[in-house]
Amino acid sequence: MREPGIVIRPLGRPGDLGWVVMAHGELYAAEFGWDATFEALVARIVADYAASHDMVREAAWIAEADGRRVGCVFCVAADEATAQLRILLVDPSARGHHLGGRLVDECVVFARQAGYARMKLWTNDPLAAARRVYLSRGFVLVTQEPHRSFGADLIGQIYELDLRPGDGCGAGTQG
Repeated sequence: MREPGIVIRPLGRPGDLGWVVMAHGELYAAEFGWDATFEALVARIVADYAASHDMVREAAWIAEADGRRVGCVFCVAADEATAQLRILLVDPSARGHHLGGRLVDECVVFARQAGYARMKLWTNDPLAAARRVYLSRGFVLVTQEPHRSFGADLIGQIYELDLRPGDGCGAGTQG
């Protein structure tokens, strides 16, 4: 099987925003049985980013394999000192190429360069592959709580990463 030509580029081409919402809705319904409320959450995140993101402190990326969108990640401000990694996605057709790690690395590198002291993210317990990526980059689980969302019983998890120089986290410095 041929290795696809994978490129990670800034979000911003026509169709990127809609693709992020559609891909999340379709993928999470197919893989986890989540309902349309998850797609609605992603749509709100994407709409907020499109309407008012700070071009210096916030960014988003699209991964392409042979010119086809296959992944994304967003980095937004949670507060002055904290960046938030949001809506990481890798299409099943592009899995096995370390693309999730590459997208997270883009996000972390950007957050460090933007001057954030830490990065956080919220995820849910069924997302084991994403959790492995986060842990391999030095993120630490800081809290978890059961909740019912997206038509499923889940355990929401918050992870954090110290971005300050010399923190020892984020081997291979990521994003």
